[in-house]
Amino acid sequence: MDSAPFPTPGRHSVTADATAPGAAGSEDVATRPPLPVKMVIAGGFGVGKTTTVASISEIEPLTTEASITSVAAGVDDLSHTPQKTTTTVAMDFGCVTLDPTLKLYLFGTPGQERFGFMWDDLMEGALGGLVIVDTRRLDDCYAAVDYFEHRDIPFAVAVNAFDGQLEHDLQDIRWALDVRENVPVTVFDARERGSVRDALLVVLEHALARATS
Repeated sequence: MDSAPFPTPGRHSVTADATAPGAAGSEDVATRPPLPVKMVIAGGFGVGKTTTVASISEIEPLTTEASITSVAAGVDDLSHTPQKTTTTVAMDFGCVTLDPTLKLYLFGTPGQERFGFMWDDLMEGALGGLVIVDTRRLDDCYAAVDYFEHRDIPFAVAVNAFDGQLEHDLQDIRWALDVRENVPVTVFDARERGSVRDALLVVLEHALARATS
């Protein structure tokens, strides 16, 4: 999959003087298309990656869902997701315009480790990532956390509050995942558009802070 690098937000930022009424170039700023930013949605099997992309995408999301076969059921742990009948086998894709200056392109990874060979391609040009966690099976997200840490890619951990309940304190989750103190750990609901937006903004702010530090 060809993937051109996405520019870093802020690289083309304009000062207040340039956008003042009557200032040179103000008309160009007003009509400039939003800056494209690529972000990856990662995590273990069945944690809510596809739901996250679908909840906020302003276009019909592209999904690569396939039915869970009896063979796959013997490999993937369905004990906490007994109602799940499909799984992502390549990626999810969606996009959302956060404001007139910024548009996020969201790429959801497959959760199973056997599809891990796709991750490098999906991460190409990404500003950062959101690692979704299900506290009922934290070990499923270790691979995603390790991937971002070992490649020094900005990321945030987002605990998906299934049924609106958070079973563990966020600090305890940070300790269990052994993520650094500068890595944001937040809670969200993958089904709620506003909650997903807030989680994505956490990643964006973290990535910008690292870029400017």
